[in-house]
Amino acid sequence: MDMSVECVASASALQHQQSVSGVVVAKGNIVGVPCCALLYCKFEIMKWNGWGYSDSKFLFNKKGQAEFTGKRYRLSGMIIPGLKDWMEGTFGANLQHKTPATVSPLLTSSAVQPATLNKAFLEELKSTGIPFSHDAEDRVFRAHGHCLHEIFALREGKFGRVPDMVVWPNCHNDVVKIVELACKHNVCVIPYGGGTSVSSALECPPEETRSIVSLDTSQMNRILWIDEKNLTAHVEAGIVGQDLERLLNESGYCTGHEPDSMEFSSLGGWVATRASGMKKNIYGNIEDLVIHIRMVTPRGVIEKSCQGPRMSTGPDIHHFIMGSEGTLGVVTEVTMKIRPMPEYQKYGSVVFPNFEQGVACLREVAKQRCAPASIRLMDNEQFKFGHALKPQVSSIFTSFLDGLKTFYITKFKGFDPNRLCVATLLFEGDREKVLQHEKQVYDIAAKFGGLAAGEDNGQRGYMLTFVIAYLRDLGMDYYVIGESFETSVPWDRVLDICRNVKARIIQECKDKGVQFPPLSTCRVTQTYDTGACVYFYFAFNYRGLSDPVHVYEQVEHAAREEILANGGSLSHHHGVGKLRKEWMRDTVSNVGVGMLKSVKDYVDPDNIFGNRNLL
Repeated sequence: MDMSVECVASASALQHQQSVSGVVVAKGNIVGVPCCALLYCKFEIMKWNGWGYSDSKFLFNKKGQAEFTGKRYRLSGMIIPGLKDWMEGTFGANLQHKTPATVSPLLTSSAVQPATLNKAFLEELKSTGIPFSHDAEDRVFRAHGHCLHEIFALREGKFGRVPDMVVWPNCHNDVVKIVELACKHNVCVIPYGGGTSVSSALECPPEETRSIVSLDTSQMNRILWIDEKNLTAHVEAGIVGQDLERLLNESGYCTGHEPDSMEFSSLGGWVATRASGMKKNIYGNIEDLVIHIRMVTPRGVIEKSCQGPRMSTGPDIHHFIMGSEGTLGVVTEVTMKIRPMPEYQKYGSVVFPNFEQGVACLREVAKQRCAPASIRLMDNEQFKFGHALKPQVSSIFTSFLDGLKTFYITKFKGFDPNRLCVATLLFEGDREKVLQHEKQVYDIAAKFGGLAAGEDNGQRGYMLTFVIAYLRDLGMDYYVIGESFETSVPWDRVLDICRNVKARIIQECKDKGVQFPPLSTCRVTQTYDTGACVYFYFAFNYRGLSDPVHVYEQVEHAAREEILANGGSLSHHHGVGKLRKEWMRDTVSNVGVGMLKSVKDYVDPDNIFGNRNLL
């Protein structure tokens, strides 16, 4: 199944058009590459009922020690000696009380409802040569994101409404054909990028009676050109973050956009959800990086005619696209800013006597506009959690030094181990400027009682970024369920929101009959001039509950109500989806919702993009 003639022509035209400006073109496989071998590899290497790669997971080995399998991460193959005691002490979990296996790890077609195919659409689709599938495995894989209720249901073998077929366009023109056919035959289309949604955005509406097509953009994964004069790159929207950075790095560039999901999330998904990356202090959020967007809608293609850095031509059309969450069309190509790869990178960490002083330090860093590429502040519970994930050290001397540092902080400096908190830092850029910047940040930290805690702790904190999501699967093996959610909030409300939301979670769990104390923790992950992004994490042992997911959702709902009551936003970067849309009217006003509906009605009058997110 080779790329269509139109796709090749489109790519070639782009190459010719840009080559006269002296650009680097066509990173990746751009012409005539058979894609059939690529279509199913994602299903083969990734879990269909859990997070991440199939060969990577936390488990307890025969000796009762926690370890992380595989070879993909720095933590892979390592023993984590503190995790067992932390799980047992925090949740009352027990290795002898393992969740009964309720479903085979293999997915069978008999477990999934038969596909409802629109035969006329299917026949015309065949004539285009665009690859498609209606196999159960492909349909289920693209029927969900990673909300707790979605993964819990998959683990129990419960499948609701799933797409009736999957299509794999190879380029923009393929998407145009698919959308035109969908409009002609009244087929519902749900765009699919990396599948990392945590807002129920990918769930198929159960009341949808039309044939549902999952439009998987994963084969649209090329950098079409790099313009070194203007420091921009034109990229197909199906590329995932780790591939985008790897290909740009080969030419000496980067975007600097690194969300925690960057291994699997796609460029199109970033645009559709208004994503944020951990290094936004230097590179900006996705809305700061995007120069040009091309999107296919039922009304046609929408894009600007100019790629200038700024325009004053009425409301910015890009802001109708960014955050649209698949309700208006499919993002196919994006031009974005790139930067030369940083010359120097350095990690760091600071220990504070308490969370209040840590927040005050971050506020001052933001006020002086000297934030490093990334700065994250963990509360005490999260500090203990991070410590429990520390891998086994092979050196007695290293273990001795760790003990000495702990003694110095807790005994000599008088920090209470049940109150202290830690900030992790990442600096990057020109070496001399990084070192100056580092001194400035540490000087500020010292004014708030902060002690430098070394590069290793900072680096380990960021190393855990990409493995932390795997822990939820381990928890569910031992009756523990949990999730994270985020918000943004003004600086003067940060402490209140952290305290009140954590307390609300604990009280709600008690009121809902949770028999074990829950984990309720938070961290400040992004800083702005006027506020911060705060992540909350909570989890509990659900033994004794007849419907643990329902209890979890009640608690999460109450936590979101508490966030809003304390001046927090509905979402900082996860998006709305179907999970949070009940609060949209209060968030953007009646008039705001009316404006969004008017755009939807004009662009997509027949609701072809019928995932029912946002509204």
